[in-house]
Amino acid sequence: MRFFNKNLRLQDVTIMYFTALAALMVILVASYQAPTSAVEVSILKSNPSSPLPPLPMPFRVPLDPRGELQLAWNISYADQEIYMELRVEELKHGVVLGMSDRGELTNADLVVLWNSGTKSYFGDAWSDSEGHVSLDSQQDYELIEAKQKPDGFYLLFKRPFSTCDPRDYLIEEGTVHIIYGFLDQPLASLEQLNLSRIHTGVQRVLMLRPDTPSPTLPPDVQMLDVVAPNVIIPNQETTYWCFIQELPENMPKNHIVMYESVVTPGNEAIVHHMEVFECAPDIRDVPEYSGSCDDKMKPGKLNFCRHVLAAWAMGAEAFYYPPDAGLSMGGPGSSRFLRLEVHYHNPLLISGRRDASGIRLHYTPSLRQYDAGIMELGLVYTPIMAIPPKQHTFYLSGYCTSKCTQTALPPGGIYIFASQLHTHLAGRGVRTVLVRGGKELEVVQEDQHFSTHYQTIRVLRKMVNVLPGDVLITKCTYNTEDRTKPTVGGFGIMEEMCVNYIHYYPRTKLELCKTHVDPGYLQKFFNIINRFHGNDQCVCGEVSVTEQYSQLQWDAFTGEVLDSLYNTAPMSMHCNQSTASLFPGEWDKQPVPVVTSTLEKPRYPCEGALPTSRPLTPTV
Repeated sequence: MRFFNKNLRLQDVTIMYFTALAALMVILVASYQAPTSAVEVSILKSNPSSPLPPLPMPFRVPLDPRGELQLAWNISYADQEIYMELRVEELKHGVVLGMSDRGELTNADLVVLWNSGTKSYFGDAWSDSEGHVSLDSQQDYELIEAKQKPDGFYLLFKRPFSTCDPRDYLIEEGTVHIIYGFLDQPLASLEQLNLSRIHTGVQRVLMLRPDTPSPTLPPDVQMLDVVAPNVIIPNQETTYWCFIQELPENMPKNHIVMYESVVTPGNEAIVHHMEVFECAPDIRDVPEYSGSCDDKMKPGKLNFCRHVLAAWAMGAEAFYYPPDAGLSMGGPGSSRFLRLEVHYHNPLLISGRRDASGIRLHYTPSLRQYDAGIMELGLVYTPIMAIPPKQHTFYLSGYCTSKCTQTALPPGGIYIFASQLHTHLAGRGVRTVLVRGGKELEVVQEDQHFSTHYQTIRVLRKMVNVLPGDVLITKCTYNTEDRTKPTVGGFGIMEEMCVNYIHYYPRTKLELCKTHVDPGYLQKFFNIINRFHGNDQCVCGEVSVTEQYSQLQWDAFTGEVLDSLYNTAPMSMHCNQSTASLFPGEWDKQPVPVVTSTLEKPRYPCEGALPTSRPLTPTV
């Protein structure tokens, strides 16, 4: 074989040499991504395009347990963009910030600051199913400023809510799982990075918040701090601490118009969330208590303190009631006892740390026009409703029917201004929608990345007016892939709930509007499934519903039939007054509400039209 032609000219050899050299350079440049797609941070710092005006960052949250990494942000609904500011107390060779469905390190949308040893780069990236990181071909994070300050290194950047990039996370209302990581060594190439090999963590936040101004507090507002009594935080990862606080005797009726968190300085990264509950008014005396909520020796009367007055989670701002309404505290028909519950998340097992965190209630004796109320929507706490084992996705829906709203609501209806979603460990998503005349009218609240570890009262961007005859449907999504037995409804953490506590005004006598499948039709289901699997000796009705569920042979057919039962069988409607008694009427064997038209998914700028909203200014 001849490799060279004897007639080959020097010019030809030269052309071939430089062609091969150029090809080699293209390969080298393509393999080293930083200079081509990422932003060189040193260039941005030395040559700013224009002076940057101060940008307010009203929302902020510590990301790591030590508080060395803090995220702050602001929202532009007009441009459908979010501005983020990341502060790193001590920057070594880089930092990773990202978002994923449930806080996984895999298949995550990332923004990375990394150092090659000589230069620093910033870029939009993603992780694959094994945690390997690659630079994104579509750069949607725009770096605005990188600056070293006395208290740390600051990165200011922005990105759209939606980028239409399949590798990017869609920022929408509801929980966002933030992942973070620290780079302790330089990276010659970003592809050397695997998230499983660096120090990482996860934090949950509500990224999108209402853009309405806070109402002005009345001049005679007073404050009541419901706080932990300088307790020593246990040196264990998770603690729920309960404390009973007594209100002054014969306290007259007041309106709570705002509440906010009071977190002991230095404990911002440990105090995860807090709630204040009112005890049942008919419980005359609740013993003093300060200790673990899970202590089996705690007073039994603490279990009767379940009426939520206030809820806060890490990163949440102050909660304001609408100008025309306030939440009643004191006076006839109320309890003198409040229960504070504080969740301490202490993964570093810090010892000896004292805490006096809690919630500060702002209240006024000048009563507003309307009492605010809290109503439970969704499913009744009962084992009648269950989720099959080994399910990637299973749905349960609870209904507040037109018959109940027609019976219990005033002619002008009610206005929902906030809500608190709730499930237990298997919950993955919650959605409450308003239906009028068989058509979905608007979403009350939705969180498709819901976590039971992050529950707080969420102010709606717009109030929702519910009229007599309307239907409210609360649909929960569950995952039981890690379970071998069915999960029934109930109060236990391994049991399940599907609830939306809506905050509304004017207050009515309707306190609970929930359903469960008709028990008689459920027994027919047990009988059919047992006979299908060759078990003619059905014990239907002879043992508990929980036991009947556990005795079933669970396969795809059983799960599909149960799903069909829940969606078609008659329901038992709990249209309950504040006295826990039903409103007058027939509430058994009620039909499942029919929905003939569903809402379309909102569109974002990269897709076309913007989603619209109406202002938070209703009249009653």
